[in-house]
Amino acid sequence: MGPQQGLFTEAMGQMAAGVAVVTVKDDRDDLGTTVATLMSVSLDPPLVLISLDSAGYLAEVLLRRDRWAASVLADGQQAVASRFATVGRPGARLLLAGVAHHRGAHSEALVVERGVAAIEAETTQVVPAGDHTLFIGEVLGVDYVDASKAPLVRLRSRYRPVI
Repeated sequence: MGPQQGLFTEAMGQMAAGVAVVTVKDDRDDLGTTVATLMSVSLDPPLVLISLDSAGYLAEVLLRRDRWAASVLADGQQAVASRFATVGRPGARLLLAGVAHHRGAHSEALVVERGVAAIEAETTQVVPAGDHTLFIGEVLGVDYVDASKAPLVRLRSRYRPVI
């Protein structure tokens, strides 16, 4: 990584981002990762976008499995975010041991409960973008929304409270 890449990483770290866990059911296993890139793309039809490291196993699986879930975490769910962000982690079912969750009706992916929102989507477009892959998905369902909770936010490489 050159000096400009380091400055670029630092510059992008100045933007606050919501934290979500993206999960997918793959045959007998459940997989997931923490993302800070989940965004709305369109209202009609309802589309969302996630960005994943192209070299990661989850990106590979999402090229085979179209349906996935995104659980937008609430402040207080930092441990869940950290579990799913760890390299070489076990399957999602083990990472969610002791954490309220359910299987999504549309995607069969694990959905983390007690966050601020959760959606299920089906990939409609895949866009290679440098060292990442963008997955654009049509929203199949909104599992829940809890606007009474503060979202978990990452800023300057740390989880921060929303004030």
